[in-house]
Amino acid sequence: MIQFFTASRVASLLVPLIALSSILLSSSAYALFDDNEARKRIEQTNVRLSQIETQLNERVTMLEQQKSSLAVLDLSAQIDAIRNELAQLRGQIEVLTYELSEAKRRQRDLYTDLDSRLTRLEGSGVPSAVAGDSAASNTRAAGESDEAAEQKVYDAAMEQFKHGDYAGAAAAFTTFAVTYPQNPLASSAQYWVGNAYFAQRNYKAAIVAQTQLLQKYPDSPKVPDAMLNLASAQAELGDRTAARKTLQEIIARHPSSEAAAKARQRAR
Repeated sequence: MIQFFTASRVASLLVPLIALSSILLSSSAYALFDDNEARKRIEQTNVRLSQIETQLNERVTMLEQQKSSLAVLDLSAQIDAIRNELAQLRGQIEVLTYELSEAKRRQRDLYTDLDSRLTRLEGSGVPSAVAGDSAASNTRAAGESDEAAEQKVYDAAMEQFKHGDYAGAAAAFTTFAVTYPQNPLASSAQYWVGNAYFAQRNYKAAIVAQTQLLQKYPDSPKVPDAMLNLASAQAELGDRTAARKTLQEIIARHPSSEAAAKARQRAR
C-alpha cells in the first residue's frame, strides 16, 4: 500500500526548519549571549539538525522506493526545497561557529597587544632600546597592515556567504585562496568554497573543492569538516558507498573532532 504525504505532514516537517532558520539568521542573536552560551546553542542546534536530517532521510528514502506513484513524483519539488533548507542550515551553523572562534581570536590578540605595549613601556628608559623597539614596531605594523587587509578580503567573502550570495562567496573565497596561499586562512577559504557550492546544490563542484583542500592542506584543522562536507555531497549524488567510507575515515583519522561526532550519527 503506497503512503502519501498530506499537507499537514509536510507542514509539520517544515515548521522546525523555519524555526531553526529564524534563530540562526537573526542578526541580533550573536549579541545576546556569551561564548559559552553560543557554544551551547551551536551544540543544541547540531543535535536538533541531526534529528531533523535523520527524519528527512528516512522519509526521502521511503519516497524514493515509491517512484512508480505519480503522487510521490508531485512531491519532488517539496523534497528539493527541504534539502535546500538543510544545506542552508548547515551553512549558518558553520558561520556561527566561525564567528565564535573569531571573537575568541580577536580577544586573544587584544590581550597579546596590550601585554606587548606594557613590555615596551617598561623598557623605554634606554634610548637604544627605544630605537630598536621603534624599528621592530614599524616592521610589525607593516606586517599587521598586510594581515589586516587580507582579513578584510576574507571577511567580505564571509559576508557574501552569510547573506546567501553563495555564487559570489564561492568566487570570493576562491580568489582569496589563490591570491594568499600562505595566509593561515587559506585552507578555511578553500573549505568555504566547497560549502558555498554545496549550498547551491552543485555537489560535484563541492567534492572537487573539498578534495583540493585535503590535497593542499592535509594538516589544516578544517580537514575533518571538509571531509564531512565531502560525505554529504557524495550522499546527495546517491553514492552511499563513498559517503559511508568518507564518514568512517573521519571517525578513524579524527576521532575527537566535532566532525567525527556528526559522522558517527550519520553512519548509524
